[in-house]
Amino acid sequence: MKSRQRGMTFLGLIIILLILALALYAGIRLVPVFGEYMEVSRALEAVKDEHSAIDTNPNMIRNSLERRWDVEDIAGIGWKEVEITKTEEGFQMVADYEVETPFLGNVFLLAKFNKSVVIPQ
Repeated sequence: MKSRQRGMTFLGLIIILLILALALYAGIRLVPVFGEYMEVSRALEAVKDEHSAIDTNPNMIRNSLERRWDVEDIAGIGWKEVEITKTEEGFQMVADYEVETPFLGNVFLLAKFNKSVVIPQ
């Protein structure tokens, strides 16, 4: 009687575990990057809330951004790199930036972020 092998081989199991380990390691490397994006997002929303009730200008907005950046200790993007433009609705703040984080050897992970907030006037 002929027997049939069933199940996964040891080599197949090792390959699947290696793929899962690489995905987990990439996730671990990207968690701080996304955490900092959340801080940038919170800072922009806080500046929006702070300036939506008052008559404001770009210099006042920049001062508020600088204070928020110092408190949150944001390093992925500088407060000077946030673009502030006058629109019909008010002032628009745009944080458009990229963050590279090392992965393995000379392989890097790249995360691109774009957060836009309008301060109504």
